[in-house]
Amino acid sequence: MPFERFPIRRLTEDPANTLDRRSWPATLPPVASILDRGLDLGPATVLVGENGSGKSTIVEAIALAYGLSPEGGSIGAQHRTRSTESVLADHLQLIRNAGTTRRGYFLRAETMHGFFTYLESNPRTGDPDVPFHDMSHGESFLELVVDRFRGPGLWVLDEPESALSFSGCLALLGVLKELVTSGKSQVILSTHSPLLAALPGAQIFEVGSWGLRPQQWEDLDLVTNWRAFLASPERYLRHL
Repeated sequence: MPFERFPIRRLTEDPANTLDRRSWPATLPPVASILDRGLDLGPATVLVGENGSGKSTIVEAIALAYGLSPEGGSIGAQHRTRSTESVLADHLQLIRNAGTTRRGYFLRAETMHGFFTYLESNPRTGDPDVPFHDMSHGESFLELVVDRFRGPGLWVLDEPESALSFSGCLALLGVLKELVTSGKSQVILSTHSPLLAALPGAQIFEVGSWGLRPQQWEDLDLVTNWRAFLASPERYLRHL
């Protein structure tokens, strides 16, 4: 059986540093599920769920446990304004595939303005830096993905659709699809977007009070709700 070439094959709780199940974020059912039973990962994983369900907490913890900057960036980035991340990363164990890359990048739309300022103050050597602050929010987000998501690596994104239009989401999906197709990269994504949830080849987990459950795209609550709204928006609007 050939070795997998993407970085992380499984999440488990660190047996040397267990997390009290009575404390947050272990009180979130999806987090408790990972701590109790672990979670196998493939080349692409998409987490969907309601606000507060735990998907961003999980994505953030994976990024931090891998060594990525908590407010966005690579392993080398040290951008930090106000620390708000959970302690989950300290209690996670990432089981890696042998011989794979340690490169990666974490993008979270909510901290991008501050992160662009950090990049501006810490220019890279070699290639000229992209003037991200001179672009719109969505343009700068896509340009960063194109500029930094190159070659093998772990690419982690937290609700990137908040920065993007429909066409922007399609463009991002195209970049992520190419990375996954290479076989040496891994994408982990949390989203409210049915478009981004359709990332080809991704395993999708719906997170909520039940924990995590594998789900087909067409069966996601996210997809059925949007379909119902677009088919008959007045049914929803009259109840507002």
